[in-house]
Amino acid sequence: MGQPTFATQFGPAELGRLRQLATLGEPLVTEELTSPASLARLARAEVLITSWGCPPLTGEVLAAAPRLRAVLHAAGSVRPHVGPAVFDRDVLVTTAAEANAEPVSHYTLAAVLWAFKKVPFLANDARAHRADWSYRERRGELSGVDRTVVLVGYSRIGARVCALLTELGLARVLVVDPIADPAEIAAAGAQPATLAEALPQAHVLSLHAPELPATRHLIGAAELAALPAHATVINTARGSLLDTDALAHACADGRLQAILDVTDPEPLPADSPLYDLPNVLVTPHIAGSLDTETRRMAQAALDELERYRAGRPPIDPVSRGDLAVRA
Repeated sequence: MGQPTFATQFGPAELGRLRQLATLGEPLVTEELTSPASLARLARAEVLITSWGCPPLTGEVLAAAPRLRAVLHAAGSVRPHVGPAVFDRDVLVTTAAEANAEPVSHYTLAAVLWAFKKVPFLANDARAHRADWSYRERRGELSGVDRTVVLVGYSRIGARVCALLTELGLARVLVVDPIADPAEIAAAGAQPATLAEALPQAHVLSLHAPELPATRHLIGAAELAALPAHATVINTARGSLLDTDALAHACADGRLQAILDVTDPEPLPADSPLYDLPNVLVTPHIAGSLDTETRRMAQAALDELERYRAGRPPIDPVSRGDLAVRA
């Protein structure tokens, strides 16, 4: 990882714990794996703790690391740097994605609750309608009762959002995920459904699917047209799940609203109509762990290191097959 990432994720507590668990060397941190200093460290390394910005662990890199036994990722997806060569070597790979799911689920819960009352959209309307509150009726029902939330993807984050909504009794929840166990969804207090079944019932549609070739534009013009008028689309997953042009068209005529923390492309072009629509809220990819929140992921990686050192099984391993279905 890069030095700025390391400085953010590893505060005094994390550094102290790391020094207790492992024999360290210099350089302790690197964002490249090809310099003489890095190659010398790789030759002795048994464990890599990785995070954002880690270069791909290619066959050449692995050849320089004959003692490598574990890659413990202090962030979410390992796909950018872990590929078949790592699994061919039978190297343990773990992820801290579970820790990263917490702030995203909290952001999503807040977005759902705001969507019920149309808070961000009415706040934008207020700038243009200052004389009276007649504009309050323009965005559809302003109610948090008898609402249906459709979650597309029963991922770590999707499952957490589902739990928050059902445990607090905030909404009826439908889950669309062809891979998830329907019994597990039902046990969480939600209902499994197909996309075609769920969309016409959605007051809020929240996306939590992984970015895969099969999920690109999973929600396009036809799916958006199937939503009821005044439904809100929330995307905290990946921008490519949504057809951006189709969403802009659906929001431009006032039929739908959107809360977008991720977009496609990211960031949106400066001339994107989504910036100017009062029924669209765009945030700059802030739902996931940022600043001191990222230290929870560092601690998760250190938990894995402690278990590895003790010969105990990992908490959250990643397999070769996981890369085909995980974000």
